[in-house]
Amino acid sequence: MTDEDEAAFDEFLAARSTSLLRTAILVCGATRHDAEDLVQHALEKAYRHWSRIRHDNPEAYTRRIVVNAAISRARRNRVIQEITFARPPDTAAKSPDLDLRDALIEELRRLPPKMRAVLVLRYWEDQSEASTAAQLGCSVGTVKSQAARGLARIRERMHITEGALQ
Repeated sequence: MTDEDEAAFDEFLAARSTSLLRTAILVCGATRHDAEDLVQHALEKAYRHWSRIRHDNPEAYTRRIVVNAAISRARRNRVIQEITFARPPDTAAKSPDLDLRDALIEELRRLPPKMRAVLVLRYWEDQSEASTAAQLGCSVGTVKSQAARGLARIRERMHITEGALQ
């Protein structure tokens, strides 16, 4: 790898590693340690192919590796581990927004891996349907149906009306 490629990869790593870790934690349904392993694996693959991918969209390439690895791991294990999140320090009055976020994350954990990946990429990462489909290697129709079914399950479990969760 050239010095220019090394510098570009270091810049990419500094700018996007936290985002990739957040995505891995949410998508893989595992501990932070497992998510870090997935991100490390994805970054190793990206590094090996850096000269080819750096001018395209290296973040999408790396995120797709993370998502595919998480789905493969879930299929192999058939058991989705719980995601652990650091809790904010206790305050006198807990914010309703934090309660809602915690409830949504808990419901997200209960979804199948691919459906969870669609919802995380589409809504948490704010990706378009086409971008989400490209990253998951599926059709836009699959993204739409998985998102609709996932949101419907969450709404049903949380007793939320149709327009409140989108």
